[in-house]
Amino acid sequence: MFRQGDSRIEAKRKNTINPKRKQFANAQYQQQEYPFRLSIYQLPPTADITLEQFEQWAIDRLRILAELEACSFRRRTGPETSDHMEPLLKKYLPLNANPASGVVEDFLKAERQKDHYSHWILRLAFSKTPELRERFARVEKRLFELRFQKSYEEEKQAFVSSLDFDWETVSVEERAEFAEQLAAVVPRRSDLEDGFWFKVDWERVPELVQERKVFLRRGKAYVPAREQISMVVAEFTTRLEKALEQTARALPRMDEDDRLMPILDHISKSFAMPDAALADAETAVPGAPITHSTIDTLARQHFPMCMKHLHNTLRKDSHLKYSGRLQYTLFLKGIGLSLEECLVFWRQSFKNKTDDQFNKEYSYNVKHSYGEVGGDANRRGKGYSPYSCQKILTDAPPGPGQAHGCPYKHFAPDSLSSLLQANGVDDVTVLKGVREDVVQKRYHIACNRVFEWSHQAQLKKVKNDGSWTGTDLEVIVHPNTYFKRSYLLKNSVKDADDSDNMET
Repeated sequence: MFRQGDSRIEAKRKNTINPKRKQFANAQYQQQEYPFRLSIYQLPPTADITLEQFEQWAIDRLRILAELEACSFRRRTGPETSDHMEPLLKKYLPLNANPASGVVEDFLKAERQKDHYSHWILRLAFSKTPELRERFARVEKRLFELRFQKSYEEEKQAFVSSLDFDWETVSVEERAEFAEQLAAVVPRRSDLEDGFWFKVDWERVPELVQERKVFLRRGKAYVPAREQISMVVAEFTTRLEKALEQTARALPRMDEDDRLMPILDHISKSFAMPDAALADAETAVPGAPITHSTIDTLARQHFPMCMKHLHNTLRKDSHLKYSGRLQYTLFLKGIGLSLEECLVFWRQSFKNKTDDQFNKEYSYNVKHSYGEVGGDANRRGKGYSPYSCQKILTDAPPGPGQAHGCPYKHFAPDSLSSLLQANGVDDVTVLKGVREDVVQKRYHIACNRVFEWSHQAQLKKVKNDGSWTGTDLEVIVHPNTYFKRSYLLKNSVKDADDSDNMET
């Protein structure tokens, strides 16, 4: 009896599990071929990847999407965005075209697999709320459009043909019937006579309707072939928005997955501010004169506003509360200040404290931050990492008497303007742009706006001479990156200017 019951239970379990396994049994889903570098991501990935790949691929794609969003906030034109993104795409998310032979080689499959998986991972991460879904769809649309424009004509046509879009081709007779109306849409007569025209529901091409680039009749939009990209992008966006809604409904089933959900939660929080510590941990500048006696000068010239505020508060009050000390100590450690020099810096800064008070109440915390004392990771001499912008923005806000945090988020608008002006930012346009960024909660864009204004001469020079590319000019999302980039710009361009003057 017991064995029979046990057999029935086992059979029941098999009946429950096997259908789920069967739906992915077809090798078509497990071994996708990726014949095109373009994709509308219809089929979910089912092959195995490691957790490390899962997280890193998502982070790499997130950096691309965040940079695209920043280009939009900065109102860069299409060509400017394309030029800026090209080296970043090659670095984080390369997608090469098929060779002349048409054979998709292994390295191309690997690139396309990463692109495919990273899209679906972020789709999971950003389906939770309508706001996240809308932002994700908007920047994914921009990425798809950018890639479509960069593709060869033959490649684009082959990709579009493979999708079986239900576009109705306008017949020669119908083109002749509405020749006058169609001619008003296209600039050249040859487009009317030789080009293909498609007919779709007008709701599917709202941008073309708004820009009056189509002929409308009985709910249909007559679209010239030259505007095909708008139709493809519209199809991509519509399908993605519907898929995100479906993903949102399926998310509750994943709540018990304690491997993926923490990663997805971290990634979704990073959409507002990518965690630069994951990609830019090395922020010290080799050879820079980083000592306790140079901090005042470096703070005036190269520190981001969050660290300038901490430094100025320290100089005014000869004291910082614990959260401010920790944030500032880790930043100083990250720019290359040694433990010995850091202890001297803090001791001299706390001039109202006796040596005994300092050694008892403060020196241990500094040593602990550097990994000199304490347990766990600190025992290995690493200490804690400098705070990224994401960490600063999501930590507890400053209370009365505290100076840590991000001024762009934690200051009232008028107080922020006063702080910026006190630190030399006197351009009315910049101050207005910062206020708009803060209202839209684009705190990192506000910080980058100030950086670009204060380094505009150096940035112009390195862009013009080609010595810095898009990868060198990514949106700053870490205070230590701000310092490093500022120091390198001011000193490298200054050296170049000095040498030019000497030659003349």
